[in-house]
Amino acid sequence: MKTTHKEIDTVLSTLQRKLGTSTMLGRMGKKYDAFKVLISTILSARAKDEVTEEVAEELFKKYPDAKHLARAKKPDVAKIIRRIGFYNAKSENIIKSSKIIIEKYKGKIPTKLNELLTLPGVGRKVANCVLVYAFKKDAIPVDIHVHRISNRLGWVKTKTPEETEKELMKLIPKKHWQAVNDTFVTFGKTICTPISPFCSKCPIYKHCKRIGVKRSR
Repeated sequence: MKTTHKEIDTVLSTLQRKLGTSTMLGRMGKKYDAFKVLISTILSARAKDEVTEEVAEELFKKYPDAKHLARAKKPDVAKIIRRIGFYNAKSENIIKSSKIIIEKYKGKIPTKLNELLTLPGVGRKVANCVLVYAFKKDAIPVDIHVHRISNRLGWVKTKTPEETEKELMKLIPKKHWQAVNDTFVTFGKTICTPISPFCSKCPIYKHCKRIGVKRSR
């Protein structure tokens, strides 16, 4: 049976009411400008949120905007962000992206998906995060949590985050797009965990098909 808009409304509103939203990107979107949201999101790949936040704060003290970061030397940046994974590649990417932003976009962060995707280190998830958290544009950033939960609920049957994004855009009313990432990431880190989720205390248990769940708590 196809998931209805009413069920989607119920699931998202219930999760937001019961769990709230407290993601790193949600917090950064409230206190940072678009440049800092972009750089923070690039840094966050395969890194713990608390480490990313600390490293980003330190980085922005020395390089507060694209102009400063574009002039930075890679070893200096790498030294600051060395606590996160792939720091060498990320150092190179954020410096290159800053140069492109200065040279091609006159210091402004692009507001279109296809333009964001031309920046080094920016894939669909990062680009969509910038659209949602920096510009409040309608998009669905799909990370491991959104991908896992959407399949577990039975909303989609997909193998990659890219496929999940396309299917969710067809399924979910546009008014909810901006909230999906924040809502599911919070849910995925607290209750709907990858292995042995806490189904016994799940506020949307009756709406979940529990696809792929072999063991739960």
